Amino acid sequence: MVFNNSDYRNFKKDYLNFLKTKESKGRPIVDKVGKLNSFYLPLSKWIYSIYKKDNSIKIIGLSGGQGSGKSTITSILKFIFKKIYGLELCVFSIDDFYKTKYERKKMSRNIHPLFLTRGVPGTHDINLLSKIFLKLKKKKFKKVLIPKFDKSSDDRLKKSKWNKVIKSPDIVIFEGWCVGARHQKNSDLKRSINLIEKKFDSKLKWRTKVNNQLKKNYKKLFNKIDKLIYLKAPSFQHIYQWRQHQEQRLKLTSKSKNIMSKSEIREFIMFYERITRQMMKDFKKISDLTIFLDQNHRAKKMKYF
Repeated sequence: MVFNNSDYRNFKKDYLNFLKTKESKGRPIVDKVGKLNSFYLPLSKWIYSIYKKDNSIKIIGLSGGQGSGKSTITSILKFIFKKIYGLELCVFSIDDFYKTKYERKKMSRNIHPLFLTRGVPGTHDINLLSKIFLKLKKKKFKKVLIPKFDKSSDDRLKKSKWNKVIKSPDIVIFEGWCVGARHQKNSDLKRSINLIEKKFDSKLKWRTKVNNQLKKNYKKLFNKIDKLIYLKAPSFQHIYQWRQHQEQRLKLTSKSKNIMSKSEIREFIMFYERITRQMMKDFKKISDLTIFLDQNHRAKKMKYF
């Protein structure tokens, strides 16, 4: 990727105009040009090099804790790939594959009450996800429908509101908080790490079921990913703070009144804590590229494994 001065100026102008459309109330995007040169262009170049090895559709995983900036990164990458490389990126989140509220209620009755809350492995429709992966990589491409999950109502939207992928993508970016996560040893499950586990899962039934999902169904799914990028937060406390900021933005943009309070967020984040902490330890094992973030979501450095 080589720019002459004129091409770069034109691209930078388009890039800055694009970012204006992405800025939301209370969340301006800072250091726009600095991030472009030090982060987004090198990252896009690395992804492009993976695609160019055989020019076949690649699935790139993007993982990181809640509020780590996955959605912002994917929207900017989509713009860059279209503008610079002329390639089509298809971006979707594991969050949109949460099981319906009805399905999770059934799980809460039949397996464990904690499965009513979306988030952990076992609460996603893995069969549907696997089918979507296959459809997106088919040579004879047909329109693909990607589900949409409404977090404010805590339920999947009806099919008429799903996203439509009309054109065969060159690269698929599959993002999510637990994408690429690995299971723990059974012995590691014995100690409760927060109040949710201590109070509601004293017999280890919930966390064991979640762990087995990672060991089997999710492992098969994640093996379909060609390369994994991991966004590493400075600490778990930062993820909690970023999740608070997410909820504040949801309050500004959503018509729903089902917005969580600080205490509800603290409880909600406990459902994600075990796997999030484990991924923060395992980043060298699970990722091909780790991006180390500072407390303000800025990329401090990138390390390849």
